[in-house]
Amino acid sequence: MSATGTPVVLGVDLGTTSTKVVAFDAAGRERAAAGAGYALREPAPGHVELDAAEVLAAAVRAARDAAARARAAGCTVAALSFSSAMHSLVGVDGDGRLLTQVITWADTRATEEAEELRPTEHGRALHRATGTPVHPMSPLVKLVHLRRHQPALFAAARRWVQVKDLLVHRWTGTWVTDRSTASATGLLELATGDWSGDALRTAGLSPLQLPPVAAATAVVGTLTAAAARELDLPARTPVVAGGADGPLANLGVGAVVPGTAALSIGTSGALRVAARTPRVDAAGRTFCYSLTDDLWVVGGATTNGGVVLRWLAEELLPDVSEQAAELGDLPEEALLEMAARVPAGAEGLLVLPHLLSERAPQWSALTSGAVVGLQRRHGRAHVVRAALEGVCQQLALVADSVEAAGPAIDEVRATGGFARSAVWRQLLADVLGRPLSFAAGGQEGSSFGAALVGHHALGHLDLLEASRREVRIGEVVEPRAADAAVHARLRPVFASLADALAPAFRALRQVPAAPG
Repeated sequence: MSATGTPVVLGVDLGTTSTKVVAFDAAGRERAAAGAGYALREPAPGHVELDAAEVLAAAVRAARDAAARARAAGCTVAALSFSSAMHSLVGVDGDGRLLTQVITWADTRATEEAEELRPTEHGRALHRATGTPVHPMSPLVKLVHLRRHQPALFAAARRWVQVKDLLVHRWTGTWVTDRSTASATGLLELATGDWSGDALRTAGLSPLQLPPVAAATAVVGTLTAAAARELDLPARTPVVAGGADGPLANLGVGAVVPGTAALSIGTSGALRVAARTPRVDAAGRTFCYSLTDDLWVVGGATTNGGVVLRWLAEELLPDVSEQAAELGDLPEEALLEMAARVPAGAEGLLVLPHLLSERAPQWSALTSGAVVGLQRRHGRAHVVRAALEGVCQQLALVADSVEAAGPAIDEVRATGGFARSAVWRQLLADVLGRPLSFAAGGQEGSSFGAALVGHHALGHLDLLEASRREVRIGEVVEPRAADAAVHARLRPVFASLADALAPAFRALRQVPAAPG
């Protein structure tokens, strides 16, 4: 391995269905990239997990490949830094052996506990103090559920960690978490940056059962000899804590000043605005998570993003997907082309695209999907169009809630897998009724944010200044006025559906699911 060359930091982004590793130099240039995927597992209704061994193996493959490509491009890996999907939970015993798989943000087994706690004054106080809504996604609520339903497992756990903590431990031998990721657990006090006594009592935990909390920019260890061998990197390569993928996406697209929002659609979606002080809106519609020790992000996450398009391709329109594959095209692109042929508003058809329940701004896990307004004139293309409009309308509701919390939104910078599609970019701009800015070079926001954190930790740059300076806008998509007016007129109708259909959703949850 070469000891010289342009120093790069590997931004290791542990996502919901894949790990992406991108090597960035201190000037913000992407020098190499690699990725590896894994599948979400649903072993029982409401249980949405990842196989921890698969995730760790994918991270090794992706990091090793990205490092090799970086060396081939004349670079030297100076450090590794992390981004991770939020709200995961893993139990381990005293020897670090797994007692659970990775329970993901999409898991809704704790719905009953969330619905009991959320409307109470205690639940509202926990939301205000920790910035994390009381919802089944929250590790706090997951822990309450596990203590109630699996007391033997709960008692056997020496430590409760997140998926990124597992990987850092595997590569450095140290149990540690970062303040950004910890702030999305429902267990961290925003005001102090340390574990909350009230939240710990609610979960039934001792603070010793959680990892120590470090700043996102802290060097938390170096690669062990074993990790160095499997990654083909020098032993003692620095490892930087990094942070949660949502806040780091703000950093990665330069949305680190109040008024500039970062919007992303991957498997799920989110919109976030930077704030100088932590805050949660009075109605409890937004979250507040840490980015750095003196910067927070206020926003909301939606559960259903790209997963809706995949569901359409795999379950509703497999014939279209197969035809596209035979022609060498992506199934998702074929569906997007279908949607583009239908006018805005899908001729009066609305789809509530809550395949995996939903989060912001209602934060109720009881909601399900629905097709409303169906008439004889509607065909499959209308359903596709309305489902994608529903994904975008949910994000528009989040934008409205964020502005109600205080930070006005002057600019929206977008990132995520959806950004590769011109159809979806235009649709989102039309539904939001706002221009969307996209970074030049198609930078992956979270992995770039993680790499910036790594370079800051090594003293190569000032974090926030580099984020503002090095993100270059390559394209701005303007909303089409006539289509934006249609979507604005439909938004109150769309917003009313979840509450209006709540009794039906509750009743339908009592219908037994088919075994297997």
